[in-house]
This record gives sequence, structure tokens and C-alpha cells, in this order.
Amino acid sequence: MTNVLPPESVTSLDLTNPPHGFLDDPFPFYDALLTYAPVLPQSDGSILLSRHADLDRIYRDTKLYSSDKKAAFGPKFGVGSPLFEHHTTSLVFSDPPLHTRVRKIMTSALTPRAIAKMEPGLIATVDHLLDGLAGKDQVDLIEDFASTIPIQIIGNLLDVPMAERGPLRDWSLAILGALEPSLTEEQLATGHKAVEEFKTYLEDLVARRRALPGDIETDVLTRLITGEGADGQLSEIELLQNCIFILNAGHETTTNLIGNGLALLNDHPDQRRRLMDDPSLLNPAIEEILRVRSPNQLGNRETTAEVELDGRTIPAGTNLHLCIGAANRDPAVFDDPTRFDIARKPNRHLAFAGGPHVCVGLTLARMEGRIAIGRLLDRFPEYRLRPGRIPGGRLRFRGYAALPCKMK
Repeated sequence: MTNVLPPESVTSLDLTNPPHGFLDDPFPFYDALLTYAPVLPQSDGSILLSRHADLDRIYRDTKLYSSDKKAAFGPKFGVGSPLFEHHTTSLVFSDPPLHTRVRKIMTSALTPRAIAKMEPGLIATVDHLLDGLAGKDQVDLIEDFASTIPIQIIGNLLDVPMAERGPLRDWSLAILGALEPSLTEEQLATGHKAVEEFKTYLEDLVARRRALPGDIETDVLTRLITGEGADGQLSEIELLQNCIFILNAGHETTTNLIGNGLALLNDHPDQRRRLMDDPSLLNPAIEEILRVRSPNQLGNRETTAEVELDGRTIPAGTNLHLCIGAANRDPAVFDDPTRFDIARKPNRHLAFAGGPHVCVGLTLARMEGRIAIGRLLDRFPEYRLRPGRIPGGRLRFRGYAALPCKMK
């Protein structure tokens, strides 16, 4: 690892007030964290962790490290608030038994056979979007391509009527944006409003689906309503909030995977040419995109008992920030970790977390990334990003708000 920032650049790094340049390019800071401060206390009593081995162990140990965030989110959102209700009821921030029940339903719906049946529709969606890009001198690969794909796929998964999908992206961005370490009053208000509007919409959609159930084999909303695949039905609040979670999680991370991948291939023409010369490298290329620019940069756990990390005693009830973006650059695991290598093997990245909470939609996300990036390269092999790309501006989620592009 070369050109590591000095120790003082990170020994006082605070996620609630990150240093200049961190938001746009956190990767030099990640390298310095791994070198000088892999276990870093934060001003609010939480701990920032960056080593791959620490994250991997914590993801697998559900007894010492809880996903339940009621204690952390109470002060952040206000107990009983819309954002509090959502983020403490959804799959990702819950422990058993709720996590077990919801995950069983999701995994029973997202079988390899079910995902394979989605592929023709995904290809048709991608090809339709690519048709719309043809002949245009300039497009935005986020607005006109990457962000549209997961909204349609997850919308199909829950059988949301096409005419009703318009607000989904804005609701998603507002709700997930509230997970940033530091929020303004305006961001909080926008997040609360988005949950309320999303919930009101879903109450109506669920009522319609109860009256006219969908195909139990393909309609995840019908499965959630009936409890198909789980031991017992979900409560109304659990049902609504996990529908919001499914739509949000499938949207933001997959948009980032596609956008980040197209940007990386633009910025590394040698790797792009390598992929075009050997399309069999598409699957490992998706894994390397996930490693180098993980759509989700930060995870969280809370200690349930006193633990020791790097010789430091961590009390029970401590919030841990799991820096996925840093762990995926750990030289203890990855040779030459700063290099973008589409044929990297092995590639034990943590972009989808790990353990019992490993992303339930990882196979679907990989398929979306593979088809979107692969078919765009086939159709527009000479695409070039123009000046003016706009970073997403978040710590937790890594992506772009805009990617201006000349298609040929």
C-alpha cells in the first residue's frame, strides 16, 4: 500500500464531521485507517472498524453483535417517529424472531428458479432503456439508465402497477438518506414525510392485493401478506415496513452497482478492453466492482456484552460502524488492493455483508449488474463519460447522482 495519508489524518476522524475531502474520496482515508487506526473510537462513544477480519467475524456472531437498532435510533429519529418505526422494523435492522420470519419469506420467493424467470423481463427492460439512449449526444447514465432498472425489477417483484411507480425513487432516497451519521433538520423532516407517504400508499396497495391476491409463486407482496414460507403471518406494521425496505434496498444499492461499474470501466480503459475481448470475465468484473466501489460503505452492529477489539475493551451496548469500503481494501486479504482487476481471484469482498444477515437479494443484484453493464457495453462499446459527474454525496452509500455520458 503506497501513499498512505499521515496518522493525524484519521486518528481523530469522526463520521459525524468527516474531514475535508472524505465525502468525495474516502479511499485514501480508508487506507490510513487500516494502517494506523483499525479500531477507532468516535465522539459519540461508537467505534469505527475497518479490518476485514473484524467485520467478517462480527457479521457471523449474532450473539455478541446485534442488528437491532432501537437504542441507537431512538435519539437519532425520536422514539415512535416514522423513521424510527421503519428502521427498527425492517429486515436489515432486526434480530430474530422478526428477522427469521421475514427472511424466510424473502428467500422462499427469491429462489434460483424464481430469479431465472425474472431474467427475460430484466433483459427486455434494459434493452428498452438502451433503445432510448441511442442517437442521443448526451445522456445521464444514472437518471436515464441505472436508477430505472431496479425500480422496475423490484416493482415487478411486488407487482406494483407501472403507473404508480413514479414516487418510489424519491421516497427511497429520502428514507435511506436518513441513515447518514449526521442529519440536518430538513433531511429528518423529508425522511419522516417519505415514510408516511410510502406507508399510506402501501396500505392501499395491500388492501387491493388482499382483495385480489397475486400469483403466490412470483408475487412477493402476496407471499408477505399470507406469510407464505414463514412460520406465521407478519403484523400490519411489519408487513408495510418490510415492503418499504424491499423497495428501498433493491433500488439504491443496485443503482450504485451499475453506475459505479460503468464509471470504473470508463476510468480504466485497459480493464474495459479486457472485458470486451473476453466476455467470460463479466461475472468476476461485477465482483470486483462490488469490492472496489461497494454500493453500501458502512454497516452497523451493537455489542450485547463486553468485548475486546484490538486490545481495547468495548462495553455492552456500543454501536459499531463496520466500514465495508475499507475492509474491501484490506491488504491482509487482497493483493494490491487499490488496483481494479476484473479477473481478481479470490475475491472475498464484504459488499453484501455476511453471516445470517448477508443480503437476501444478492443473486438478483448480481444479475441486474451483469445484464445492465454487459448489454450496455455490447450496444455502446465506445461510451465515454463527460465532465460533470456528480457524486452521491453520502457516507453510507457510494454512488453517483449524475453521470453525463456521450454514448458514441
